[in-house]
Amino acid sequence: MICLLCGDFDPSEEAAWRAAFAAALPQALLWRLDEARATPRAVQVALVANPPPGALQGLPGLRLVQSLWAGVDRLLADATVPAGVPLARMVDPAMNAAMAETALWAVLSLQRGFFTYAANQRAGLWRTHAQRRAQDLRVTVLGQGQMGRTAAAALAARGYNVQGWRRDGQALAPLLASSDVVVNLLPLTDATRGLIDASFLAQLPRGAGLVNLARGAHVVDADLLAALDGGQVGHAVLDVFHTEPLPPGHPYWQHPQVTMLPHAAAFTDPRSAAAVAAANVQAVLGGAPAQALVGAVDRARGY
Repeated sequence: MICLLCGDFDPSEEAAWRAAFAAALPQALLWRLDEARATPRAVQVALVANPPPGALQGLPGLRLVQSLWAGVDRLLADATVPAGVPLARMVDPAMNAAMAETALWAVLSLQRGFFTYAANQRAGLWRTHAQRRAQDLRVTVLGQGQMGRTAAAALAARGYNVQGWRRDGQALAPLLASSDVVVNLLPLTDATRGLIDASFLAQLPRGAGLVNLARGAHVVDADLLAALDGGQVGHAVLDVFHTEPLPPGHPYWQHPQVTMLPHAAAFTDPRSAAAVAAANVQAVLGGAPAQALVGAVDRARGY
């Protein structure tokens, strides 16, 4: 079996994936893009993480595109990805757990004012403030896929009042009006791009917190900055941005009500993810239908 391993890897990441697939899929030969280009008909599976645009065209034997990352918006935006080949996103239990940990850290820090204490330390201020209980916070998790459900369950187990939202006709406005913190874990689609805009933020209670762990394009930056400056949003925890790395001089870098992570909320763990990918590879090559794959992507829906 010939698999193309292609993506935005540094050498240590590529080595980790190769070692993981050697254990999970020992019958596979993992080719690089130049090897696949030399013998394109031999490639049956593409194991990818943000491959270069056009990398997957001209592979007539391709039977599966398996993303090693949870998001597939870049793959769907590449018109050269063969439309008739099944596409699966990564559903990694370890990554789901890591994302839930980050969501819990962010909400807990907002609840207890730990971001304010960190700012006070930098300013040399010894000052306390009121201590809220978890049960005092109403948390809305946008997105009820694997990550959203795992995060919501972790938050509920900690005692927060949690409500979830997905784009299935459920009204969003009443949830926003009763949200002390919003955690965004939606997939990026045409329908969700720019969702977190001035109108969205104006529906929150004044001083609410925003935690964006999904995609930078969900947020209209100018609207969020205006809401932060005016006090409508009390604090934002941002892991993802329109341009990554975030350009020098961007207002988020120095904004006192913004806590940033460098797209580090949760990484795919090759040790567990390779097993998920291997199961999909074996299923497809064994004749299973595309809809039976773990993380099967519906191109029309965008995830």
